[in-house]
Formats: sequence, structure tokens, C-alpha cells
Amino acid sequence: MGPGVNVGGFEEAMKPVAGMVLVQLVFAGVNIFYKLAVCDGMDMRVLIAYRYLFASAVLCPLAFFVERKKRTKLTWRVLLLSFVCGLCGGSLAQNLYISGMKLTSATFASAMTNLIPAITFILAVLFRYERLGIRTISGQAKLSGTLLGVSGAMLLTFYKGADVTPWHPTINLIAQITSAHSHEISAVHPAIESTNRLMGSLLCTGSCFFYALWLILQAKLSREYPFHYSSTALMCAMTALQSLAFALCFDTDFSSHQWRLELYSIRFLAVVYTGVLASGVMLVVLSWCVKRRGPLFASVFNPMMLVVVAVLSSLLLGEKLHLGSVLGAVLIVMGLYAVLWGKGKEAKAAAGGEAAGNNNKVVAGGTELPHIDVVVHRHAPETTMPNSQQQQQQEDGDRMAAAVR
Repeated sequence: MGPGVNVGGFEEAMKPVAGMVLVQLVFAGVNIFYKLAVCDGMDMRVLIAYRYLFASAVLCPLAFFVERKKRTKLTWRVLLLSFVCGLCGGSLAQNLYISGMKLTSATFASAMTNLIPAITFILAVLFRYERLGIRTISGQAKLSGTLLGVSGAMLLTFYKGADVTPWHPTINLIAQITSAHSHEISAVHPAIESTNRLMGSLLCTGSCFFYALWLILQAKLSREYPFHYSSTALMCAMTALQSLAFALCFDTDFSSHQWRLELYSIRFLAVVYTGVLASGVMLVVLSWCVKRRGPLFASVFNPMMLVVVAVLSSLLLGEKLHLGSVLGAVLIVMGLYAVLWGKGKEAKAAAGGEAAGNNNKVVAGGTELPHIDVVVHRHAPETTMPNSQQQQQQEDGDRMAAAVR
């Protein structure tokens, strides 16, 4: 029975890890579709609006039917938190990211997203969701692991090194798409390279800040309204309205080329993938992981996305894999293991402290508990209590204990 309990506990502890790995794999695919949609000439503001509209269309009916019996009444506080979560994690983070990418480059913007773990760690400490514990081994592991992950992601992006691609990919989706829009790409590409790099870095940093703030707020929303489907549907609906209003500020003609979606085109596939799978299903998984393990645990997996993007870009987009990518990936994995080890050690210490506290309570009351037992037995009725009465009394005691918990 002991080994079975240990295996079950291990499987339960690994569920949030597997969930975050799946989230990062799907989000890596989002970056691939972003690149393909940009090469096809699609306005990214329109893509974000469509993305959250599709996500709301999927999640709202799902949340209504799945949680209709156990869902509590919505309050103005929950609606306000949902609006702010949608504003920070959806509208502001995504649109600032795109604006920064246009002023710099997609590579630079992707590298800046690796500031999210560091910013989330600082915000989590300030909001007292995480303890710094710099003098403890677990705190030092979390801090060093976060720094290792960010450093590895930066090395992966900015240092190329020698070509170490172990395969010779024959697929280049970007070349196939841009062949039909070569005149558009040549007109846009020089303008992107000549923009203000400083302003772009500020916009990307602002995107990371709002995303990290969303992770903190999402943890609060999960406690206020612990219904994952409903809270995610609310957030997506808020983001859809905000993003639609923002996109309409630049293009109000729904019949224009930017708003038109042709079936099975790259724009349609990008909208369906990013809206239904990434912003719909994966946000539910991400919200669940934040509730189970905290915002720092969720954010520290973000550098993994660059590793997957590097591999997918090499296989599908014709990009080469360089030495910097390999070294950066090693640092990222080391950082992840360091943070997860620190989190696990901190959880064990907290569990041990709680158990010790319970034992101390028993020891402190040790002079009274035996006396109480004596009194109870002394005044106990001499007749034997019927089994049915004992069972009823035990059930009443169980209900009392459940009510106290």
C-alpha cells in the first residue's frame, strides 16, 4: 500500500508540470503561426481580435454546460477582476508585444518575453505570493534557477555560433508564402529594421510586465472564483471586446482584406489555432496550474517555448540550428530543474512545519488530554452503546469535522 501511495502522489505532483509543458508546446506553435500570418500580410491587431473572439465562442458554451450546477453567482468583484485580467494578460500584453515586434524584430521581441519569470518573481514577492527566502537553500535555488533560465533564453536568441543542425530540412513554409507576396515583404521589411529600437524594447518590456501582472491576478481570480472554465471564458470575452475595439480604431471596414478570412488559408488556420487551442483550451490548463502551484511555477516554464520554437523553426521554416541555441537550451533546462527543486523543497518544509505544529499542539496539551480522557471514561455509561447509535454518533462527528474544515 505504501508504494501505491507514493506513486499516486508522484503522479499528482507531475500533473501541473505536464500541463505547463503542454502549454508551452502549444504556445510555441502560436509563434510559428504568428510568423506565417505576418508573412502573409495580416494585421496582427485583427488576428488578436479574431483569436479571442474564437476563444470566447468555444469557452462560453463549454463553461455554461460544464459548470452550470456548481457555479456560484457572479459578483461585481469577479467581473472587475476578469476585466483587469483580460486587459493585462490579453489586450495590453499582446498588442504591446506586437507593437514592439514591429519596431524591432520578431527575434528581439521573443527574447524579451524571457523577462517574464524575473518580473513575475519580483511581483510575486512584492504581493507576498512567494517568499524570497534568500538565506534558505530553496530561495537561493529559485532565484538562481530563474536567472539561469533568463540567461539561457537570452543566449539562445542573441548568440548564434556555429551551425550544428543535425538534419537537413526540406520544408520552408515562409518561402512558399512570401513567394506570392514578395513585393509586400520587400516594402515592409526595411521599415521595420529602421524603427526606434529603444522604443520597441520599452514596449516589449511593458508587454512582459503586464503578462507577469496577469499571472498574479489570475491566481487571485482563481481563489475568488474557483471555476476554471467560467473564469477563463469571462477573461476571453473581456479580451475579445477590448481587442475588437482596439482593432476597429485602425480599420473599421469589415469588408476589407484584413478582416476577410478565407477557409483553410493561413490566416484562417492561425485564427483557429491561436483562438480555439491556445487562448481557449490552454488558458484553462494554465489557470489550473497557477491555482495548483502558484504564478512563479507557471512563469518559469516560459523559456522552454524558445527551445521548441528553435526546433520548429528549423524543421518548418528553414531556419538553421546554431551552437547558441544548444547552449541556451542547456541553461534553460538547468534553470527549470533548479526552480522546481527549490519549489519542491519549500513545499516539503512547509508540510513538515505544519506537521510539527500539530505535534506541538498535542505535546503542549499533553497534561490535559489524558485528564480529559479519564473524565470521559469515568462518566461513560456502563451499558454498552448499540452499534447503530455508535454509527450515528460517528457520522455526526464526521459531519461536524467536515463543517469545521
